Amino acid sequence: MVAKCYSATISGVNARTVEIEVYSRIGTSSFAIVGLPDAATKEARDRIPTAINNSAIEWYDPKREYSVTVNLAPADVKKEGSLFDLPIAMCFLKAIGLLHVMSLENYAMVGELSLSGEVRRVNGILPIVMEMKRIGRRTVLVPYGNRLEASVVEGIEVVPVRTLQEAVAHVNGEVKISPVYSDLAGLIEEQTANADDFADVKGQDGVVRAMEIAVAGGHNILMVGSPGSGKTMIARRVPTILPPLTVEEALEVSRIHSVAGATKGTRPFVVTRPFRAPHHTTSAIGLLGGGAKAIPGEVSLAHRGVLFLDEFAEFPRSVLEVLRQPLEDGHVGVSRAMGAYDYPSRFMLVAAMNPCPCGYHNDPTHHCRCKLGKILQYQNRISGPLMDRIDIQVGVQAVPLKDLQTARSYKTSAQLRESVMRARAIQRERYRDMPGVLVNAEVKSRDLPTVCGLESDTLELLQKMISEFNLSARAYDRLLRVGRTIADLAGHEKVEGPDLAEAAMLRQLDMERESLAWTAI
Repeated sequence: MVAKCYSATISGVNARTVEIEVYSRIGTSSFAIVGLPDAATKEARDRIPTAINNSAIEWYDPKREYSVTVNLAPADVKKEGSLFDLPIAMCFLKAIGLLHVMSLENYAMVGELSLSGEVRRVNGILPIVMEMKRIGRRTVLVPYGNRLEASVVEGIEVVPVRTLQEAVAHVNGEVKISPVYSDLAGLIEEQTANADDFADVKGQDGVVRAMEIAVAGGHNILMVGSPGSGKTMIARRVPTILPPLTVEEALEVSRIHSVAGATKGTRPFVVTRPFRAPHHTTSAIGLLGGGAKAIPGEVSLAHRGVLFLDEFAEFPRSVLEVLRQPLEDGHVGVSRAMGAYDYPSRFMLVAAMNPCPCGYHNDPTHHCRCKLGKILQYQNRISGPLMDRIDIQVGVQAVPLKDLQTARSYKTSAQLRESVMRARAIQRERYRDMPGVLVNAEVKSRDLPTVCGLESDTLELLQKMISEFNLSARAYDRLLRVGRTIADLAGHEKVEGPDLAEAAMLRQLDMERESLAWTAI
């Protein structure tokens, strides 16, 4: 007899339907799995018989020998992992007549089996459940440990099972396991307030203003300053002024984290914008994604959120250069022998670095011990093409201790967030007819003249800035995008001269490097 049900395999951050077909007959004991399984999938032939023997399945005779053939279709797609254990075991029990249901074809299943018959959690459950809903399955059996993560998908019954015996009892109608549901929109609204607040940042009005502009327009930003000037403190408060995730964005982000195995424990899904801060020893694969078994990297885990790179110049140059594609395109393409994967990576880059090897170049309270050539060499660790992709570059000066008592904060996080939300609402309305564009940083170059609406005198000012600062064509576009955001914050319909002037002042490192280069000559 042949039994059939559905499951899925992970491909990138999506799932691909897999049909599980099991044929069994009494005969010489054998267990074959075909359909391009990997080593972990093949090992199911050892786990499943033992799990069934230890599950006390009614009417199952462990002394009887069966010849079993399992087909995982489509046969030309690589099947990876142990997540097919549960569906194969259930189809086998159906094939030998121990499941009373007419057919398993309305069921989808996923889960790894232990030797005792326990159903263990797996990675990637969210995209799998979403795929099962897409193909019209009515019920999906998932491991109990994945129940919360899977329950956010509406329109499909998610039934959590702890053991194989429990799964059999539910399908046979002997035990009714209630489906689980979660209100993702409600969870987003109920997210707890962040303890950090920009009200704690004193005497850094210019830097906080630059961060307000960066968040309002989704721009990448680099802070350059001496140790202890507050760069990390400011960066870690960025999530407090980001707009909340929408339900669609939360599902998109949670899907990536599910595939990467980052939704365990108390975080079954993501309801706040991600903030990722990898160490500067992270490899290119760790940052970009991939590996022997391709999984998303830090740039994808930061999707719709913030990627914070502290000690920016200490990252190997080869690692930093891999950022160029995701910063420009918003996604990462990873090619491996078994296939090509595409990971979304639309994030806001927040980077921080010292201005020189000792860290005190241009610091009024410390003497810099670095020679001019060393300073230029250190700053040139960030290549020109990568620097062009960073819209805002701002210097951070340490606030003297004696001034900290009297210094005031620029704005609180609540005030900044209100300003950001207002600017983003303007952008959302402006780009409603531009698919894929949500904020100013994502506007295509060809649309910038229309979006900015420059008057002749403003255009003349812009051309002077480009000539004076020797900016590239890409930097020219970045200048317009930042100017558009500043205009949105000010409520200007068109980008005006003062908006562009402030945008130009937010490319300080370009000016610094140009000045150092001329001095070195």
